[in-house]
Amino acid sequence: MSKIKKVVLAYSGGLDTSIILKWLQETYGCDVVTFTADLGQGEELEPARKNAELMGVKDIFIEDLREEFVRDYVFPMFRANAVYEGVYLLGTSIARPLIAKRQIEIAHETGADAVCHGATGKGNDQVRFELGYYALDPDIKVISPWREWDLHSRSDLIDFAEKHQIPVPKDKRGEAPFSCDANLLHTSSEGKALEDPWAQAPEYVYQRTVSPESAPDTPTVIEIGFEKGDAVSVNGKALSPATLLAALNDYGRDNGIGRLDLLENRFVGMKSRGIYETPGGTILLAAHRGIEEATLDKGAAHLKDELMPRYAELIYNGFWFAPEREMLQAAIDASQEFVTGTVRLKFYKGSVSVIGRTSPYSLYSEEIATFEKDSVYNQKDAEGFIKLNALRLRLLARRRGR
Repeated sequence: MSKIKKVVLAYSGGLDTSIILKWLQETYGCDVVTFTADLGQGEELEPARKNAELMGVKDIFIEDLREEFVRDYVFPMFRANAVYEGVYLLGTSIARPLIAKRQIEIAHETGADAVCHGATGKGNDQVRFELGYYALDPDIKVISPWREWDLHSRSDLIDFAEKHQIPVPKDKRGEAPFSCDANLLHTSSEGKALEDPWAQAPEYVYQRTVSPESAPDTPTVIEIGFEKGDAVSVNGKALSPATLLAALNDYGRDNGIGRLDLLENRFVGMKSRGIYETPGGTILLAAHRGIEEATLDKGAAHLKDELMPRYAELIYNGFWFAPEREMLQAAIDASQEFVTGTVRLKFYKGSVSVIGRTSPYSLYSEEIATFEKDSVYNQKDAEGFIKLNALRLRLLARRRGR
């Protein structure tokens, strides 16, 4: 790689990214700009500023992106009811394009000619970050330390940190029991204690939810209001996107909702086990599908369900900024024009149930659907409908008879 003058590092302030920061300074002899995004991970971020200052960083960006994250990334994804491999709500995947976008913006603002992430060479995140970088700046230089340096173990990292006087917390000196990534939508845990897919995950892995067995013995009932496919209120109270998701996280936490143990197929080809907690997202998905039941036409609803796996895979693989994702998003958003109304949900020991839905744009007609006598549906019409649909089946049957 040609001479690097300045690099924007996605910086958490923790041990690994502090080691990366020092490694960049030593290896490339360049200025480092740190960028720390508050996506609702629930950690104090000011230590990141102090750690960066101690290592001589002059340009330090710490930004609260929670509202943008939920409004412009999480909500559009939930309009599609997106789940990867049938169950995963894409909590890590959807955060990466926003971080990548802001890194590129900061690079342009500060005159940096490179960006750097801390993702390993085995995972999906390296792909997600770098596809985002190149989509937004095709000429940006990308540094991926885990694919370049000769630090191959936890002890190598600790030795490097001690050599360069980087503080090493006591809980970082041994092998970490598992790695964790968090944001307002979810928490993911993987590695070490979780690598045996037959062994049940220890209860201490779960950080955002009580166990379903420990959840209240009485159900909790709430109502979520929607406008054009996006949740806008809880129990009649209007809330901003991030505040609303945080409120749903609280309900999910208390009721043991949103736990997932998944053996997934990574984009790079291997299978990996992840323990995910998406309490508010699990509630939001159920509620959104509930309001769509009343407001979406059959053809539109079924087409959305056909498109969803492709849309989810694009997000999982890092193609948020790709034209095909934007094309699908346009179709999905068009379907949401009348997805407005209120959904009532019941939570009980890990479960979420839709128990009511109402909308001024509902396509449900009690007059038509009733089992009682009605004057709007002629049941005799069904005979011709059935015979026309059966025509080819009858012809096939006659051929078999011959």
